Amino acid sequence: MAGKAQKLTKTIESRTDNLLEVREFVLQASRRFGFSEEEASKIVLAVDEACTNVIKHAYQYAPDRTIEIVIQPEKSSLHITVIDDGKAFNPSVARLPDLKQHLSHYRRGGLGIYLMRTLMDKVEYKYAPGKRNEVRLTKYLTASESRAQS
Repeated sequence: MAGKAQKLTKTIESRTDNLLEVREFVLQASRRFGFSEEEASKIVLAVDEACTNVIKHAYQYAPDRTIEIVIQPEKSSLHITVIDDGKAFNPSVARLPDLKQHLSHYRRGGLGIYLMRTLMDKVEYKYAPGKRNEVRLTKYLTASESRAQS
């Protein structure tokens, strides 16, 4: 799939019950691109976190809004963009959690940005208040995955 650079797009309504559809879409694309099961699972988790953040924070659980997921393969990388038109998010004001403290207090949630940055090679945000927001997640193929693709 890497050589073809075929862009894939899926649009869902902003409900958590649609996340299974997103996970399956991303998993299949990641596998076809050449990622191992482990790496494909990391990509799926990062995209799931991005979509969940949109539902919870940008749309504040409004079920009738849309989220667009665009998968753009390149020669040795896969770019996945999550697009919404909800409340803008400025990543520069987000603090990384203190994991020790977070886990010792049995807190749920609050690790989405941390997980995305840990699981993916690159995480970029574009936001324009009152317009659209984009989270672009990038994962690079390793040398062994590139060889398996050939």
